[in-house]
Amino acid sequence: MSETYEKVTVNGVGFTLAKIVWRRFKAPAPMVVERTLDHNPGLAALGPILPIGTVFELVIPGPEDAKPIIPIRRLWGVAG
Repeated sequence: MSETYEKVTVNGVGFTLAKIVWRRFKAPAPMVVERTLDHNPGLAALGPILPIGTVFELVIPGPEDAKPIIPIRRLWGVAG
């Protein structure tokens, strides 16, 4: 896996790691939260709501982590 890292500083109240990942990618990013927690020991110990000023490295997945889009198969009706 060729992943890169982006330095993130929590600058607001009520941010969770999942919310930061969603705001960064604007789409589902499978395993990014888990890989970020593995890469930053002690981040999980801060609790679900990250304190203001917390600095960590967010995992940016490489292109090989992208999953192919699987077309939806429908038994009835028209696929849209």
